[in-house]
Amino acid sequence: MLRRSQNITRRTNKDKNNSKLWPGLTIFLLLAIWQAAGSSGLIPKFMLPTPIDVAKAFAGDFPLLMSNAKVTLLEAFIGLVTGVTVGFVIAVLMDRFDKLYLAFYPLIVISQTIPTVAIAPLLVLWFGYEMLPKVILIVISTFFPMTVSLLDGFRSADKDMINLMRSMGASKMQIFRLIKFPGALGQFFSSLRIAVSYAVVGAVISEWLGGFQGLGVYMTRVKKGFLFDKMFAVIFLISAISLILMWLINMLQKKCMPWEAGK
Repeated sequence: MLRRSQNITRRTNKDKNNSKLWPGLTIFLLLAIWQAAGSSGLIPKFMLPTPIDVAKAFAGDFPLLMSNAKVTLLEAFIGLVTGVTVGFVIAVLMDRFDKLYLAFYPLIVISQTIPTVAIAPLLVLWFGYEMLPKVILIVISTFFPMTVSLLDGFRSADKDMINLMRSMGASKMQIFRLIKFPGALGQFFSSLRIAVSYAVVGAVISEWLGGFQGLGVYMTRVKKGFLFDKMFAVIFLISAISLILMWLINMLQKKCMPWEAGK
């Protein structure tokens, strides 16, 4: 029995190592092909700079990139926290009151059919070039996945457990705290990972259309100068920031949901 358990543990560790190895090899292979295509002249460097050129641009402009990244991250953080809070409150109210659900759910869905690129110029026109229009755009982008996922989680709670709690005299708040909210944690963290990436991308998009600092403003300036190596450096930085934030969400989920760690 002990030997069987050890074999299962080894197999599990091997599967985990393979799951990390293959994505790394794939990324390395793609970068190698990209570098070879650029170095051989198959693709002109002014159209697609090589990974080495991008790395040099990143190292050369590292202080400037970090100072702009601080602004973008601050906007993304404020917008994300506000969007998550608004989404949570709306989901709770719509779960509690069916008339609110019937009245506002279609409007929430319709709000997401409007492209954020179309909204951003209006927000800049109404609120200026400071941080406020950028935060509003991020809130618009992030509250929807939070609201829909949490609402689905609340409404998929075990009906038998809810009826049992009611038969024992539990209040609606107790049912929410003990049944609905813990059952919706999985959906909450799944939507939070989506919202994090939306927050960073939303901040950059809003900075394209007006601003004084931020990665979006930096991208606009280097694009006008045809400095595509620096533009790719920003793209990679934005991707890295999004991946790090999603990894932090995964770590937080494991802390908040330890019963899911073994799955």
